[in-house]
Amino acid sequence: MANEPSTTLTDLSQHGCFGGSVGIYSHPSEQCQCTMKFAVFVPPQAQIKPVPVLYYLSGLTCTEENFITKAGAQRYAAQHGLMLVAPDTSPRGEDVPDEEGWDFGSGAGFYVDATENPWTQNYRMYSYVTEELPTLIHQNFAADPARQGIFGHSMGGHGALVCGLRNPEKYQSISAFAPIAAPSRCVWGQKALGKYLGPDESTWAAYDASELVRQKAQTNRHILIDQGLADPFLEQQQLKPEVFKTTCEEVGQPLTLRMQSGYDHGYYFIATFMEDHVRHHAEVLCG
Repeated sequence: MANEPSTTLTDLSQHGCFGGSVGIYSHPSEQCQCTMKFAVFVPPQAQIKPVPVLYYLSGLTCTEENFITKAGAQRYAAQHGLMLVAPDTSPRGEDVPDEEGWDFGSGAGFYVDATENPWTQNYRMYSYVTEELPTLIHQNFAADPARQGIFGHSMGGHGALVCGLRNPEKYQSISAFAPIAAPSRCVWGQKALGKYLGPDESTWAAYDASELVRQKAQTNRHILIDQGLADPFLEQQQLKPEVFKTTCEEVGQPLTLRMQSGYDHGYYFIATFMEDHVRHHAEVLCG
């Protein structure tokens, strides 16, 4: 049931999975000015009719393959008839600027549209995720453009919250695992936003979920967040879910924040609560 396929899409691998298929694809990106990759799980229901799409944004150092191989989401997506799409976390390539260190540059696009040189030409992950990638998915797969959700982990949880809050007409459901919920107030976020967007902190608010909610960039959809209490980055004050929770309470943004005892920041934590998150999205998208 796919639309007319795009000639710019390269099929890198295919694997049968829970009655559907997992594919890894690449394409030349207009937004990022390089070759980008993404993973897609197509559920068996897509053989009959277009299905809702759930986008997953991964965290620091990850690629398009971490989620699709580790999270165990395909089983639940197949049950509900949801397509899963997981893009890479940044532009990559010999001509793409990078910086030493794991928390900025390659693998660390932070889902922003950079405005500072030398990052501005390639690091446009916000527009890639919200505009270019969905267009490509709808052109090549049996995806329903009217039913989209978004979720993610850590840096990707930050990206999911930002994309969802700024585009309520595009995403009908939002959730996150251990998101960087107030990047303007943590070391990771201050480094990334400062380098990608410049020293004027007023420009950072557009990519800070807590500030977006404070400025009434809200959605009437209920947001679900899971956070492990044994997460070392929670103790290091990199995530700050309490800031997001307080702000949501102040302005009336519906939120469920679950603090999970004994769970850390990794994919064992994500896999444990994945069924809940897929169900959270399916209740909205599959109706």
